[in-house]
Amino acid sequence: MNEFDRWRLCIAPMMDWTDRHCRVFHRLLSRHARLYTEMVTAAAILHGDRKRLLGFDASEHPVAVQLGGSEPADLAEAAAIAADFGYDEINLNIGCPSERVQSGAFGACLMREPELVADCVAAMKARVRLPVTVKCRIGVDDQPSDTLSIFAGQVVAAGADALVVHARKAWLKGLSPRENRSIPPLDYARVRALKRECPDVPVVLNGGLTDVAQMRAELAHLDGVMVGRAAYQEPALLLDVDPIFFGAEAPAASRHAALEAFIPYVEARLAEGVPLGAMTRHVLGLFNALPGARAFRRHLATEAVRPGAGIEVLWQAIGLVRERELVQAPG
Repeated sequence: MNEFDRWRLCIAPMMDWTDRHCRVFHRLLSRHARLYTEMVTAAAILHGDRKRLLGFDASEHPVAVQLGGSEPADLAEAAAIAADFGYDEINLNIGCPSERVQSGAFGACLMREPELVADCVAAMKARVRLPVTVKCRIGVDDQPSDTLSIFAGQVVAAGADALVVHARKAWLKGLSPRENRSIPPLDYARVRALKRECPDVPVVLNGGLTDVAQMRAELAHLDGVMVGRAAYQEPALLLDVDPIFFGAEAPAASRHAALEAFIPYVEARLAEGVPLGAMTRHVLGLFNALPGARAFRRHLATEAVRPGAGIEVLWQAIGLVRERELVQAPG
């Protein structure tokens, strides 16, 4: 495996979704996929509860922290703190189009300020020995087609170790963050062209990737792919990641085996006072398209959120799937 292969298959940072419980579950489906935290701002790390914001389970490696911010000194300090927590990579968010992020002068609006982003990257590189990477868009609003090339050239010159490109523009006015994930057209060709322009830097494609065949096809042109909602909503696809993308055996033989491997973690967190629903919400799509999937989702959605819900609720949900499998089994 060469150095670029560490980004061969990544699971995107997703606000309110890729928390520590989600990442532990995903790791049980793939040992090699690169995991990313939700975005956390540099200011939150400097002034907030660092253990809550940055704490993670050792099983999550390799795992990257995604930072938001635009002040080089603050980002450098936040990166150093994250490095001390044991992360494997620092990723800078230059892609989020939300108004809240824009009001803080970071996220996708920084596509207009490549010099500032380069300063941020250089400041972090000076403080940490980890890879420092940038996740961006191909541009914002009516920026011209050479925007991505100019942006990439400056941040790579500043020391960025890899570029993750969401292959859409972000429209900062007139579209919601949700609409920005689907309405601006995908332009994979532009990201492939960037790879040709940057042969010595890993370039990872993000946006619209939904199945393994599509991901494999893009890897003929790029160093990696980053999948987001498909991995969260259809987590079973991650069972194919290690065999197909890394030539390794999957960590679990089946969906059932992966979920049962999650149970000791769930029990440990329940003992610490973590609500069951905070963990089981990440497994709702595991049995999609299989017998019992609807009953599984319904049971967890209604019972796991009740005060004091315990591990028996998860076992009951698993039992509903097994009952339907037995009913529909041949013979």
